[in-house]
Amino acid sequence: MVCGGFACSKNCLCALNLLYTLVSLLLIGIAAWGIGFGLISSLRVVGVVIAVGIFLFLIALVGLIGAVKHHQVLLFFYMIILLLVFIVQFSVSCACLALNQEQQSQLLEVGWNNTASARNDIQRNLDCCGFRSFNPNDTCLASCVKDGHLCPPCAPIIGRYAGEVLRFVGGIGLFFSFTEILGVWLTYRYRNQKDPRANPSAFL
Repeated sequence: MVCGGFACSKNCLCALNLLYTLVSLLLIGIAAWGIGFGLISSLRVVGVVIAVGIFLFLIALVGLIGAVKHHQVLLFFYMIILLLVFIVQFSVSCACLALNQEQQSQLLEVGWNNTASARNDIQRNLDCCGFRSFNPNDTCLASCVKDGHLCPPCAPIIGRYAGEVLRFVGGIGLFFSFTEILGVWLTYRYRNQKDPRANPSAFL
């Protein structure tokens, strides 16, 4: 059987969805690990990571069942959802890679002002207080406050990591967006192939 045949398309689609399943379980596991070790206390951040993991797991499950059973309806919905995810993910990945330092700083400041629990995690883990300056009346969980030392602001520390993190996220996003468009192409081809073991007169 050549690689363009029915069996090869089916196996490639199953392997792709197994990869998505592993990634989804990894995302859920990382969120659980962050909570368990006290690295993340923001329910919003954890909720988003877990929601993305569950969403990816469900997509992979639909694709896996559709590939194994050669189910036309499931494969159609899987193809449409994967195409929409590709468009969103590709756009976000390109935006992450295109942000300059000023835009990164503005984005970080907006996130800092809108997520109190994540702000506490950053201050505790990076040992800093405040974004650009620290108000003594505010609460800071950094160890430098407990030791009575002068705490540095968090903006320069976060800024050193922001560019690397955005490039990493953008690169990973681009990689998976190309696997998604590959999945759309495989699904389209697989849906239009005849199962050699099926009744030749059956409608597929």
